Amino acid sequence: MNAVSGVPWTVLRLHRPALALWGAFVATVAGLLVWAVEVQADKARAELAHCAHHDTCSTIATVDYGDLLRWAAVVVCCSFYAVAAWAGASLVARELESGTARLAWTQSVSPARWLAARLAVPALAVTLGGAVLVPLFRWAWSNNPDRLDDGWSGFNTFVALGPATVAYGLCALAVGALTGLLLGRALPALGVTFAVMLLLNQVLGACRADLWPKVTRTGATETALPHRAWQLENGVLVHGRRVANPDYGQCVGTAARIRRCAADHGITGHYSVYHPFSHFWPLHLVETGIVLAVTTAATAVTFRLLRRRTA
Repeated sequence: MNAVSGVPWTVLRLHRPALALWGAFVATVAGLLVWAVEVQADKARAELAHCAHHDTCSTIATVDYGDLLRWAAVVVCCSFYAVAAWAGASLVARELESGTARLAWTQSVSPARWLAARLAVPALAVTLGGAVLVPLFRWAWSNNPDRLDDGWSGFNTFVALGPATVAYGLCALAVGALTGLLLGRALPALGVTFAVMLLLNQVLGACRADLWPKVTRTGATETALPHRAWQLENGVLVHGRRVANPDYGQCVGTAARIRRCAADHGITGHYSVYHPFSHFWPLHLVETGIVLAVTTAATAVTFRLLRRRTA
């Protein structure tokens, strides 16, 4: 039991530099987000209040705040790539390559418990890091004073606003352990893990809009969408058939000219396809669930493969 209970401490000692670097990363990004809200947001609000009384006024602070949040979203969302690189190179592959793992298995530590400890310790660090960064990013994002950020549907912002951040990090750990066990060499495992996580992120990002039923609005005239809606498609109805971005453009001018233009081109109405802001959590949780399913599958395959190789 002493040997088994000491495995997590062995993992902490062995990967202490990486865990310390992760802690420093979380602290740095958290500090940046707090500074953004407490300093930059107030500065931007003061600038907006000043500009409200002038016809022409530069709002540089609001632009800077929006840019800062966009970069923060990139950093928070893409942090799992660093986790993937570390997991693929060091978590399992390096210890298999050096023979350290087999030495541990001969010292009253079963392979399954050895692997469980190697996954549990960094998984706890990733979860705690996400528990700090995600609420802070949501706080900073909701305090955007100009209300003109890239929207909740932004590729990186979408992930950074919820638990998908943690899910991608845990998935990177599981995939890294699996590729490390399969390849047994640090550098190839690093490259494969990074590529797999990049592919998963890009595929889910491309399919994100289809993870929940969309809202389609039709009408005789073009109407504004709800606040913060994610517009996916819009166009005109030509004899009941949807035509997105018609070559002849929009009919503009007086009401009479618009009616004549619509009649000339057979336009019978307008349509818009979008996700309202209320769809954020359904979309986000479905994507999180998919990523966690991949994580569970990769973890199960890793343990099964380890049992086969050490039987």
